[in-house]
Amino acid sequence: MANRIISPSLLSANFLELSKDIEMINKSDAEWLHLDVMDGVFVPNISFGIPVIQAVSKQCTKKLDLHLMIVEPDKFIDVFADMGIYMYTVHYEACTHLHRTIQKIKAKGMKAGVALNPHTPISLLQNIINDVDMVLLMSVNPGYGGQKFITETLNKTQELRELIIKRGSNAIIQIDGGVNYETGKQLFDAGADCLVAGSFVFGSNEAETRISNLLKL
Repeated sequence: MANRIISPSLLSANFLELSKDIEMINKSDAEWLHLDVMDGVFVPNISFGIPVIQAVSKQCTKKLDLHLMIVEPDKFIDVFADMGIYMYTVHYEACTHLHRTIQKIKAKGMKAGVALNPHTPISLLQNIINDVDMVLLMSVNPGYGGQKFITETLNKTQELRELIIKRGSNAIIQIDGGVNYETGKQLFDAGADCLVAGSFVFGSNEAETRISNLLKL
């Protein structure tokens, strides 16, 4: 299993003081910064896009963890590769030709992740698990921060860990949504490698401490 990773979600940051929040991330024990891109079509919300991520990429010293909740993720592979994105995650539900998309991402020198919505079963990953670098399990319905954790995610995490071991895959497991100390410990115990934390980190006056504590669960 990979080392534990915390990837704070920029979606919950203070956009009027983004530079300050990124400096906090740079100083923290977070290894990645999670970037949620939403198009208002695949999910019922719009977040931020290319100009914001370009600005963030110039200041952030951590690995950029891009989560595309959009209908045509293939369109932006070249653009984001040029920004130095580390992990490029697309939704299983948004990709008609998932294997081709993953090949394109890797050809551009990025790591390739695939995300599953809460209702999407792990079994659909059997033929792709050895091609991806990460699987992101949504533990809330995608589109908004601050939602309640879906407890079935714990069973899905265990099932995914079993599939990874069975197939000899090197994929890591990331969980996004409703992460706090309680759910974080349960997820790490279930086999997760990487936790995305949004409002739990950025909504706190002790953000750096919370990141450190999550890693120690």
